Amino acid sequence: MTRDEILEIPIRDRVSAGQALARLLGAYRRRPDVIVLALPRGGVPVAYEIAKALQLRLDLMLVRKLGVPGHAELAMGAIASGDVRVLNRDVLAALHIDGATVDAVAARESLELQRRDRAYRGERPPPLLDGQQVILVDDGLATGATMHAAVEAVRQQSPARIVVAVPVAPPDSVALLRRQVDEVICPFMPESFTAIGRWYVDFSQTSDQQVQSLLHQAWQREQEQ
Repeated sequence: MTRDEILEIPIRDRVSAGQALARLLGAYRRRPDVIVLALPRGGVPVAYEIAKALQLRLDLMLVRKLGVPGHAELAMGAIASGDVRVLNRDVLAALHIDGATVDAVAARESLELQRRDRAYRGERPPPLLDGQQVILVDDGLATGATMHAAVEAVRQQSPARIVVAVPVAPPDSVALLRRQVDEVICPFMPESFTAIGRWYVDFSQTSDQQVQSLLHQAWQREQEQ
């Protein structure tokens, strides 16, 4: 099967991205030791389609990018659940960003991470990942900073296997991740990348309400199975 048969470019939306990735993850179908973890918010609609198609459990890996002050889209690092912090040393050095600046941004983003945890998960406890095969899903990668933080957060819980699944990412980001996880599924790796949204027809922001609705549907379906 060619890439064009798996994923149409530009990608129609996050739903079609998830459906395409599900076709590439068929080996994990209905396996009780596999869990799909979405990076909110944009990764949730993608991961929902994977979990639904393959009849897998769905949960969250909460991660926040640490944007450079004044250039929020440029990642100088990321934080994740479990007090994980991953920094992009090249960006910090090139822009002469000091530790106090990083700490201030991290403190602000930590508050948002906690807010999302309360809003999305409520009283539901986080999943236990020890011995599990974990599929981390987002709607795309740019620098990969948030995904690296997610990988480190998962690794702290001694999973059996870590898989990263994204529809689009630059080749160098994928190459770096492949050295850190067991498998990377990425059907489209353009050399000229610029931004994730460039490769989508509809890249509108995913709302808190959409995240809550999709998680509710997924968790309800798990109870009924």
